[in-house]
Amino acid sequence: MSKPPSRQRPAVALDTLQLDLPFEHAPSSPPAAAPASLRGEVPLSDPVKPAPLPDGMRLRRIVLGARSLDYRFKRSARRTIGFCIDATGLTITAPRWVTIADIESAIVDKQNWILRKLAEWQTRVEQRALPRIEWQDGAELPFLGKTIRVYLNPAASALSFDAESGVLALALPALADAQHIKDRVQGWLQSEARRIFGERLAAYAQKLGVEFRSYALSSAATRWGSCSSDGKIRLNWRLIHFPMSIIDYVVAHELAHLREMNHSPRFWQTVESIFPEFREARHTLKHHPPDLLPAL
Repeated sequence: MSKPPSRQRPAVALDTLQLDLPFEHAPSSPPAAAPASLRGEVPLSDPVKPAPLPDGMRLRRIVLGARSLDYRFKRSARRTIGFCIDATGLTITAPRWVTIADIESAIVDKQNWILRKLAEWQTRVEQRALPRIEWQDGAELPFLGKTIRVYLNPAASALSFDAESGVLALALPALADAQHIKDRVQGWLQSEARRIFGERLAAYAQKLGVEFRSYALSSAATRWGSCSSDGKIRLNWRLIHFPMSIIDYVVAHELAHLREMNHSPRFWQTVESIFPEFREARHTLKHHPPDLLPAL
């Protein structure tokens, strides 16, 4: 009599900006799909404060040694067990055919990796939250992917920027008030954002053969851009901190919505038709939400 086939655990998808850990076991059903992203920040010392759960999602808890770990769980049509960490805590998405025992075995198997990444994200958030730009002569900040320096020049008659040296000269006295310096710099950044975004929108709209009705800057805490069905586009002015390739990706993304008001395969094909490098830029933005930019 032949032996029944041994049961193997389903694949687990884990991914961060620096590390991609494959699961050691092959799936016992369909082949594994592409990895899911691990992103966001959660405190490690206390359970995440419960939030209203979306439809189809349940809250579960697993004990790992001397500590317990809360996680949100949902079923989907995916073919791997996906781990996602964001402001709401740990969310696990699993195929419908995977048992809870399999899921929690996967958590136990990868617990050191999971907890280490949670700790790294928490440290990163704390480090980014503490530093503040000192608004004085010599202050540094990112602009188009490079660090620029603020120079106070009381003899100047107007603000000027030297792209080659990366110096932003303000017509202010050496002991100018910090708030005054900040307002001048932020005003200049927004002015540059308005100019540069407008130029890129015009260029990519021509490439795609579409017309947008209007565009404006936004200060959204969680979104880089948006496009309404009537052709109004909003772009987060904080994109001005990133290299031009990132700006171009968001511009192409929002303009593509004038063709496809969704994120279907056809939408991404539209984005790729005018910005082939979109995958790398999209990956960068997934790991750099607006609230992780320098505090202004």
